[in-house]
Amino acid sequence: MLKRYLLAPGPTPVPPDVLLRMAAPMIHHRAPDFTPIFEAAKNGLKKLFQTGNDVIILTSSGTGAMVASVNNFFNQGDHVLVINGGKFGERWTKICSSYGLSVKEISVEWGRAVDPDAVKKALAEDKDIKGVFVQAVETSTGVYHDIEKLGRIIKEHSSALFIVDAISALVAHDLKTDAWDVDLMVGGSQKGLMLPPGLAFLSVSEKAWEMNGKSKLPRFYFNLKKEREGLHKNSTNFTPAVSLIIGLEEALRMLEQEGLQNVFARHAKLAHATRHGMKAAGLTLYPQENPSNSVTAVNAPDGVDGQAIYKTLREKYGVTAAGGQDKLKGKVFRIAHLGYAGVFDVITAIAAVEMTLKTLGHPIKLGSGVAAAEEILAEAK
Repeated sequence: MLKRYLLAPGPTPVPPDVLLRMAAPMIHHRAPDFTPIFEAAKNGLKKLFQTGNDVIILTSSGTGAMVASVNNFFNQGDHVLVINGGKFGERWTKICSSYGLSVKEISVEWGRAVDPDAVKKALAEDKDIKGVFVQAVETSTGVYHDIEKLGRIIKEHSSALFIVDAISALVAHDLKTDAWDVDLMVGGSQKGLMLPPGLAFLSVSEKAWEMNGKSKLPRFYFNLKKEREGLHKNSTNFTPAVSLIIGLEEALRMLEQEGLQNVFARHAKLAHATRHGMKAAGLTLYPQENPSNSVTAVNAPDGVDGQAIYKTLREKYGVTAAGGQDKLKGKVFRIAHLGYAGVFDVITAIAAVEMTLKTLGHPIKLGSGVAAAEEILAEAK
């Protein structure tokens, strides 16, 4: 028997209490018994997003909310700025371009965070920029961008909307939507929110709603004006993923019970222990600055294929992590500590990596990384 462990940056493990809630008999999404569930979920999301704005719930992958962030607020030819530091920054460019927006990119070296001064310079050079798009966590590189500082710069130097893909950052990082002047914050169910894939979330500021009224881009399923009207009636425009919303209510209850600040601290500690353990095992981290609390990207040792590490972890030791993407394929592997994650997920991950490297013939002292991580994880809060 090979026991399986899911330590990828999405989907992430789902807690038993959430699974049990979702296994309850199906209810109708227009029936009165769904109303309090939906209302609790939408209010819980506002607390998590730290916003007084509406948080739209969409039945889609997180990318659906990314698309909705473009085709509900802009017009063809609008100038927008995209911070591209990895595969998901690249996705913003592709979405914006597909709707005919005029995209200017700030290309960030993979493994680094964007320099806020580069954003300030770009805004000064083009006063017509109407939106700035960025990832909070660039999942492909494991880098966190400083959303607080970017929000301050955009507010001071532009009237542009600030749009943040927080799909991999929500729950792991303390993201203050309103305090940091984020106009559109995107989330997804299968990451820190400890649910299966299938729900996307989008908080929308009043400033963004004003632009929504001027946007003429085509939309049908992702019509946020219609979704907002339904939200205020505890409903959705189309049939929602009923079971996932039931699970969402339970997941949000669990997070609130733990306390959001405790949730953020837990993720920070797990991430710190993972990074420290990997380095103690003789490995190096891929991010050169601002490593995220969601996922740790680790360089494959010289002479060892990163894809072989990923494959051996899964096939021999039952640990599903993630490989490198695009130009990082074969060069890095990624371990998540996100959502329903605890002390022994980190221990399992580091031990599995050490055993995998030993299997692949790389010289390593077994237990060196585990011991280092244990020192951190055993510390009192």
